[in-house]
Amino acid sequence: MLDSALNRLPDALWRSAGVWLGLGLGGFFDGIVLHQILQWHHLVSAVYPPTTLQHLKLNTLADGAFHAATWVFTLIGLALLWRSTRNTQAPRSTKAFVGALLLGWGLFNVGEGLVSHQLLQIHHVRPGPNQLAYDLGFLLWGAVMLVLGWRWTRRR
Repeated sequence: MLDSALNRLPDALWRSAGVWLGLGLGGFFDGIVLHQILQWHHLVSAVYPPTTLQHLKLNTLADGAFHAATWVFTLIGLALLWRSTRNTQAPRSTKAFVGALLLGWGLFNVGEGLVSHQLLQIHHVRPGPNQLAYDLGFLLWGAVMLVLGWRWTRRR
């Protein structure tokens, strides 16, 4: 029984690595695409609208802290992925790993969407007349990734 559990450990690490990497990728996508390229929002732009230099600096600092956190998530994922490949000859399923990435990214979207957009309301995906639609679309996108990721991680 112990041997069986130890044999599954690399598989659990490998799947956990995918989830952590998905969290990091989701955060980087949000920060790079929505914060910087499209400039729809910053991390605390609903609380401190970036209409003054002081508020823009505060939002930039908060975005930097956000990116640092997503970088840490990615490092954790890489460390787990490295560890999971040691001392194992077990074949890995690409679809299951992509599922783990989707699961992590979906967790990011749903968690960030519920906490930052809905509960704390520190920012919205795209403020303005269709703000709720963008926020709900972000949550729906995350939920779809969660479901697909969950289903794909169950495959070997």
